[in-house]
Amino acid sequence: MKREPFALDVGGIAIVGELFCPGIAVSAPALCICHGIPSGQPADPGDGGYPDLAARFCSAGFATVIFNFRGTGSSGGDFDMIGWTQDLQSVVRLLENHPAVDGARIYVMGFSGGAATTAYVAARDRRVARVVLCACPAEFRKLTGLHRDDFSLDHFRQIGLIRDNGFPPSHDEWLGSFKEVSPIRWVDRIAPRPLLILHGQDDDLVDVEQARRLYEKARQPKDIAVVEGAGHRLRLSQKAMSIALEWLLKA
Repeated sequence: MKREPFALDVGGIAIVGELFCPGIAVSAPALCICHGIPSGQPADPGDGGYPDLAARFCSAGFATVIFNFRGTGSSGGDFDMIGWTQDLQSVVRLLENHPAVDGARIYVMGFSGGAATTAYVAARDRRVARVVLCACPAEFRKLTGLHRDDFSLDHFRQIGLIRDNGFPPSHDEWLGSFKEVSPIRWVDRIAPRPLLILHGQDDDLVDVEQARRLYEKARQPKDIAVVEGAGHRLRLSQKAMSIALEWLLKA
């Protein structure tokens, strides 16, 4: 396994990530993993995070990329949903042009807000060949419409996702981007690429009914798995990630 760090310039914003390449002589299928919106809670020191997850899928034969969306981690910029879709498109382009990647087999797996971004991009970008949506909200209306303290500009400034005091230029447009990206508007356009919707039965942030709404709206080919005992952070569920891996290996 070879690990290649990278930095992309996306409209003047540095997007930082890492590609895990399996040690095989032929071009590999690629998996792009998209994280969710950070909560600002302290990290569990025993949690290997997305690098551990990337290593797991790489060991199964996928050239696996993880990266920080703008406003998070080591990437620059400020948290913005439309900006996140631009970041993902740039990472897909990186995979398409990488010599270790089979450009016809680029898969994307997103978590929560990253899953919403995945649905939006996959609906438009035919380079994405398979899609896994984990703990994906059908829409953000419950979060943006109730003026929640944990889903506000002030909160995102406090936890470091919004760094520029002058951002966003328009609060209404920033909120409107969540409505624009809402997966319920786009999930039916992913077909005919295969889609897997994964959700935890005990998700206390995005209720399981939202997964069922997405599944009903999506067109074939589509699969859904509701994982008993799993919460919102599906990355931490061995059962959920095994389902995702087995589904992707079917390709």
